[in-house]
Amino acid sequence: MSSTKYDVIVIGSGPGGYVAAIRASQLGKKVAVVERAELGGICLNWGCIPTKALLKSAQVFEYIQHAKDYGINVQNASADFSSVVKRSRDVAGGMSKGIQFLFKKNKIDHIAGFGKLAAGKKVEVTDDKGKKETYSADHIILATGGRSRELPNLKIDDKKIIGYRKALVLEKLPESMVIVGSGAIGVEFAYFYSTMGTKVTIVEFMPNIVPVEDEDISKQLEKSFKKAGVEIMTKSTVESVDTSGAKCKVKVKTEQGEKTLECDIVLSAVGVATNIEGIGLEQVGVAVDKGKVVVDDYYRTNIPGVYAIGDIVKGQALAHVASAEGIICVEKFCGHNPEPLNYGNIPGCTYCIPEIASVGLTEKQAKEKGYQIKVGKFPFTASGKASAAGAKDGFIKVIFDAKYGEWLGAHMIGANVTEMIAEVVVARKLETTGHEIIKSVHPHPTMSEAIMEAAAAAYDEVIHL
Repeated sequence: MSSTKYDVIVIGSGPGGYVAAIRASQLGKKVAVVERAELGGICLNWGCIPTKALLKSAQVFEYIQHAKDYGINVQNASADFSSVVKRSRDVAGGMSKGIQFLFKKNKIDHIAGFGKLAAGKKVEVTDDKGKKETYSADHIILATGGRSRELPNLKIDDKKIIGYRKALVLEKLPESMVIVGSGAIGVEFAYFYSTMGTKVTIVEFMPNIVPVEDEDISKQLEKSFKKAGVEIMTKSTVESVDTSGAKCKVKVKTEQGEKTLECDIVLSAVGVATNIEGIGLEQVGVAVDKGKVVVDDYYRTNIPGVYAIGDIVKGQALAHVASAEGIICVEKFCGHNPEPLNYGNIPGCTYCIPEIASVGLTEKQAKEKGYQIKVGKFPFTASGKASAAGAKDGFIKVIFDAKYGEWLGAHMIGANVTEMIAEVVVARKLETTGHEIIKSVHPHPTMSEAIMEAAAAAYDEVIHL
């Protein structure tokens, strides 16, 4: 076994942990990563990657079902649910092996087991047989991530009431499903299961589905989902679930009174809880506030040599945020001078169909902050590429500050918009104005032209509307 002293030990190998480890190795540090499960964390194994694989299968199935619209006849197409799930697991497995390769390439040690902080810059690792080993490092990065949040009246039993992990590997396709919560996880599974043939009902406490998005986006997704046969109940809460019979009886409190829904499976998708229990925070004296580890702009905790990144600190619980935090954290303690992360310019992507992507302020937030704004909207019904592709659902909406032309926000819903949002992120980083976007020639025919057209619409210069 290698020496027990390292320059850097990272606890957790998700997109925060493994990226931080690789960057530290690139900067000449001797690095180990403590991970009790598969390398790559939730994102690669039970989150971002396998869900996208499922969603792609659903999209292919949907294409085949609508092949006639494209002049193609396909007879008796059916979805083999277990093969769809197997493909998703294979994709996740391949990605996890990719992390093993990167660790080898960067000479990073993987210590298998559960890592816990100990006094004096030490980490105690317990392996799956209960054997304990202690390691020390100058810098210890906590990157322990999150898990499904549980509501007290919606206890996950992994049989009839499930979280996202079980939703990825169900043995058979349920006939009916109630999804509680309509954030990214909720609506992605709603699209997947509905397309595969499950009768899906979404129950959302807030007035709109995907409640963090701009209201226009929420309304468009609701319209698209209803057209696809997904039932949506907003301003509603699940009071209780009776799982004693063959079907789940879900009591839902709505504005019109109480309703009981019957379904095979209830999927709880009500957000993420942080994994900070049992990792030695109390023993070492690391400050925690409202379930999050308290850090400065460079992810230093109140204890010298201990850092925290990802879902367990302030900021959006997103894979790309954790990766950026890991790099900033490592570069700072290696003597570089990284810029603190701008949490106001983080893109959010949701991969249901139609896709959603957004960055910056919503229209409502911009008004609340007192900006005079110019808003431009370009619907995909007016896009030649969208018509040719048969993907006319959705639009692009842009918001500029009327006074200085600052790009305050962009909100997209439609095909491939998750690939297009990066343009806005880069433009905002470079402090680009609306006029500069209008004068940047976009290729035709593409979906991305709609960004230029939406900017032109904000300034009353739009050509194709």
